Amino acid sequence: MIDLSTLSFDESGLVPVVVQDESTKDVLMLGYANRDTLKETLETGRMVFFSRSRQQRWLKGETSGNFLHVKNIAADCDQDALLVTAHPEGPTCHLGRATCFGVDS
Repeated sequence: MIDLSTLSFDESGLVPVVVQDESTKDVLMLGYANRDTLKETLETGRMVFFSRSRQQRWLKGETSGNFLHVKNIAADCDQDALLVTAHPEGPTCHLGRATCFGVDS
């Protein structure tokens, strides 16, 4: 997993998070996290984001049941972006698609 103390958060305290399906390797979505949501993610094993539009914590699947079960979190070479491999519980996209990138599977 990751060491939060090594991450470079942006001026808003956020880091971009690319989520990839651990089995298919499909890119599922892009979200943002802050230090608190990453701590919660590490504690629970479920991906928790920070919603920039609502300015609040967002547990993926809290209302839909479509949780992202985190298998690994890796930082890029600059420590300013994350790649999360996860097992999706249902579709990831809010439109009911497997991914947010237009792939219907």
